[in-house]
Amino acid sequence: MSTKRYNAVIFDWDGTVMDSTHSIATAIRLASGDLGLEVPSMTLASWVIGLSLESALYRAVPDLGAEQMPLFLERYRHHFLQRDPHIKLFDGMLDFMNELKARKVVLTVATGKSRVGLDRVLQNVNLGTYFAATRCADETQGKPHPRMLYELIEELSLTPANVLMVGDTTHDIVMATSAGLDSLAVTYGAHDPKTLSSAEPTYMVDSVAAMRELILQRI
Repeated sequence: MSTKRYNAVIFDWDGTVMDSTHSIATAIRLASGDLGLEVPSMTLASWVIGLSLESALYRAVPDLGAEQMPLFLERYRHHFLQRDPHIKLFDGMLDFMNELKARKVVLTVATGKSRVGLDRVLQNVNLGTYFAATRCADETQGKPHPRMLYELIEELSLTPANVLMVGDTTHDIVMATSAGLDSLAVTYGAHDPKTLSSAEPTYMVDSVAAMRELILQRI
């Protein structure tokens, strides 16, 4: 168990900060049905969350061909955007972000979302000014490759030993480990506790309240 102190926290977005797992998985399943493809289980559709969108779709829908991808993406976005206005931050997350900001913790985001998607949601929830920098899967290498973490560390001149990565999938944990960062897995998102444990996160919690308590004790 690490006893390090952190001065920067890198958050995954979907399933970690925002309660969007069910909406993303449902949109994947509905788009599969629209194209007459085998509809993945909710478990599989949730497992791929956090990967870049096209990588996620090829994993979740194995019989999806490259020539079908543009139409699939159109149907996926149609279904997701119908749900997008109703997706909320997890309860307690906004207050926690305000606490971290007040304590001068450097906050960043590393997400599988597109730049357009992240910018839209940051504007919707009025959190854009909270983050010193953000990285999206369509502007660098997607998870679990650590490049987006390397880029954030370099851009903000962070010390890896003092940075904590928070995410709800093994993709986040593997990415953090590859970049030499400690990681905090949250079990209320896309991946279950057993799956997350297999990636050997530094810490694991089951709620926003537990995450808040752990992080505030270590900054």
